[in-house]
Amino acid sequence: MSIPAPRQTSSYAVISLVAGILGWTLLPFLGSLGAIIFGHMARGEIRRSNGQLDGDGLAVTGLVLGWLSVALWVLGILAFIVFFGGLAWIAALNS
Repeated sequence: MSIPAPRQTSSYAVISLVAGILGWTLLPFLGSLGAIIFGHMARGEIRRSNGQLDGDGLAVTGLVLGWLSVALWVLGILAFIVFFGGLAWIAALNS
């Protein structure tokens, strides 16, 4: 009886997870973009490996962290524009 070889974890999946965590801590926007890019690369690599690679959960977690961070950045920028645009509009009305 032969023992099946253990499946390796995709390096891209690990990079995606680490970048997603960095996107929330030390490298806010760049880490999130890296998490999204490497997460998609990892999922494609895992699909093409025919069961030889593992780590889909890591890749998905990296993707979720990356996309959530980017969404919050976009909402924050829009709120900034709306707030200061509104202030400029009020200032223009009063002058």
